[in-house]
Formats: sequence, C-alpha cells, structure tokens
Amino acid sequence: MSETDAPSKDKYIVPALIQGLSVLALFTRERPGLTAPEIAQELALSRTTVFRILHTLQATGWIARRDEERVYRLGPAVLSRGFVYLASLDVVELARPALAALRDGTGLSTHMAVRDGREVVYVARYAATTTVNSSVQIGSRFPIHATVMGRMMICDWSDAELAALFPEPQLPAFTEQTPRTLAGLKEMLAADRARGYAVSQSFFERGVSSVAAPVRDDLGRTVATINATSVDNYVSLDEMNGRIKDAVLATAAEISLWMSGKTAAG
Repeated sequence: MSETDAPSKDKYIVPALIQGLSVLALFTRERPGLTAPEIAQELALSRTTVFRILHTLQATGWIARRDEERVYRLGPAVLSRGFVYLASLDVVELARPALAALRDGTGLSTHMAVRDGREVVYVARYAATTTVNSSVQIGSRFPIHATVMGRMMICDWSDAELAALFPEPQLPAFTEQTPRTLAGLKEMLAADRARGYAVSQSFFERGVSSVAAPVRDDLGRTVATINATSVDNYVSLDEMNGRIKDAVLATAAEISLWMSGKTAAG
C-alpha cells in the first residue's frame, strides 16, 4: 500500500488509520520482527511516514522495540486486546468445562478453533496431562483446507461459497495428504459431511493425530470446531474412529446444545 493507495472513494475512511493497521498486519508468526526500512519497502511508504506510524504505535503499546535494537515486534496491547476478544466469545466460555472434561476423559489435548478468512484460529486449549502436549497455543493459525479443524468449519458450505473462498486452480500443499485442488477438497468435505467428523493422522504435521467435530448454533450453522489431539503417541485408527470419536462428538453436541440456549434435559 502506497501513501496514495488508501481508499479514497469513501470520504469517511481515515488513511492514517489504514496505514497503521497495514503495519500491524505485516507481523506474522513467520515474521515476528521487522525493521522500519523493511516496513517502508513492504508498504511502499516513505520512511518519514513509517517513522511517525511506528512512533505512534510504540507510544500506545501496539508495537515494542528495545533501545539497542532496530527490530520492532508486536507489543502488549495486541496481546491484551486479543485476550479481551477471545474472552468475549460466548462459545469459548461455554466450551471450557466441556473441553476440560474431554481432555480428562481421553487423556489427549483438546482445542477449539474459529474461522478467520482462510484460516482457523485456536481460541481455547486444554493440554494433555498423561501424554506429550500439543504445541498449539491460543492464537495459533492454520490453513482451513489443510487441517481437519478447518475442514469441519466448511464441510457444509455450498459449491459457490467454496469457489469464492478458494478461487485459485492450485491449493497450497503442506503434506502429501493436503488436497491440491478445490475438487479434491470437495471430495474430502463430502466424506467429512457424511461422517459428521474428521480424523487426521499426520495430515498437517507428522506425528500428530486428531479427531475434529463441528459446533453449531441454534440455526445449525457451524460456529467453531473442537478436537482431541495426540502428539508422538500412537493411537490406532480404530481407537480414533471409536472411543475418541464418540467422546469428541458428544462434547461437540453438548457445546452446541448450550449454544442453542438449551440443556440436555430440555
């Protein structure tokens, strides 16, 4: 984004705010630190403009930099606002006791994720107590098409909705199991939809097994997904498709009931 690229047709748009948000969006898990020249080059902004934006963001806690360093990183304001947002999600509050019980019942790490564009974002996590813990943390992001948590989010989508989300002819591949095309993804989604859950063994990451299921609101729309995950601890497919699947589905159904404003008795 150059200094003249900010939306100009809408007179209510604030260009400086757009530029500041664009700076924050550059920081990712792969690029946690950036210098001012790198930001200026990436956004095609003048160094003076970038300096003023960085100074403002640093003064308000959105980014941080040690005095002896030239590298900027996201600041505490991002983390605090992120946790405020996560805490505001009713589904997360409703899911916590059920996810903890799922962890205790299976001995595996349990998680909840929601969709953000073409990614799922993990919003709740209960670490396993008897096996190796999943390394996934709250706020971790993963591609929808390459993970069972993501596939559960979109398994009910129409062809038109899927085509709008994945317009490119080739999808990014992460393992040999990743669907390379939208047609291949649709085949997986059809199978997921028929089962009502999805099973992964090293589907996205070697050594990680997972069973995922959707959480639905009172209209039947998928608003989140949950899973139980085993890391570097062999779990047979029979077990994944048996007791673990049953536990995950029961937990997803319980959370969905609460989402609908009902109770198991009602």
